[in-house]
Amino acid sequence: MFELKKVVSALLMPLPALLIIGLVGLMLVMFTRKQKTGCFVVLFSFVGIFLVAFQPVSSRLLMPIERQYSAFFPVDESIDYVMVLGSGHVVDDDIPPTSELSRAGLMRLTEGIRVMRIYPGSKLILSGYAAGSEVSNARMMAKVALALGVSKSDIILLETAKDTWEEARQAAAFVKNKKLVVVTSASHMNRALNEFHSAGLKPYAAPTNYLAQRNIDQAWEKYAPKGKYLEQTERYWHETLGTIWQHLRDWASDYEEQALEVEAAQSDV
Repeated sequence: MFELKKVVSALLMPLPALLIIGLVGLMLVMFTRKQKTGCFVVLFSFVGIFLVAFQPVSSRLLMPIERQYSAFFPVDESIDYVMVLGSGHVVDDDIPPTSELSRAGLMRLTEGIRVMRIYPGSKLILSGYAAGSEVSNARMMAKVALALGVSKSDIILLETAKDTWEEARQAAAFVKNKKLVVVTSASHMNRALNEFHSAGLKPYAAPTNYLAQRNIDQAWEKYAPKGKYLEQTERYWHETLGTIWQHLRDWASDYEEQALEVEAAQSDV
C-alpha cells in the first residue's frame, strides 16, 4: 500500500500530470481526426506547465500553508526531546556528508540542532527509513549531526518509520508524557502535527525550509518560470493530496470503529 501510494502521488504531481496530458494531446493530433481537440489539449498542457512554474502562482498557493506556524522560539519549560522528521538522502562517499542529505533534510537537521542547543540535556530524535539504500535516513542525519558536533549519546534513531503516521506512533511509544519539539518543513508541519495529535502527543512546532517568499522585486526573478517555483507548486500539491489522504484514512478508520461497535452491541443483545 505504501509503494502504491507513492507511485500514484508521483504521477499526480503537476509536471508528470501535465506532461501526460500533453502526450494525450499529441496522440490525438497524430493518430485521430480530432486535431483541434488535440491542439487544445497540448496548449492546455503548455499553459499549465508555465503557470505551475510561475512565481505569482506558486508562492500564492504555498505561502498560506507554510505560514500557519511561526518559527520556534524558546518556551518557558524544559524540553526533553527534539524530533527531526525524515527526508531524502543519497549514499555517496565522494561527497561531504552534508551533501548526502536532501536540502530539506539538511535544513530540518540544522534547525533541530539549533533547538536542541537551547535546551541542554535534551535528546535529538532522528527518524526515517532506508528507502532502498543500505543506510537509513535517520542514520545519515546522525552522521551529519556528529560532524556538526552533536554528541553520540544525545542521538536517538528511529530507522523503520516510512511516513509521518509511523513516525508519530513510534515517537508516542518512546516520548510518552515528556516534552517534545517536532521539526519538519513548514509546508508539512500542519499535516505532521495532525498525526502527532492523533497519536496522543502535543508537541511544539519548529517549522523550517520555507520556500515561498513575498519580497521578490526583480522582474527577471518574479516573472520568468523557474524550477524552484515549480517545486513550490509541487510542495503545495503534495501536501494537499496528503491532507486528502489523511482525511479519507481517518474517515475509514472511524467508520470501521463504528461498525465494530454496532456489531458488538448487536451481539450483546
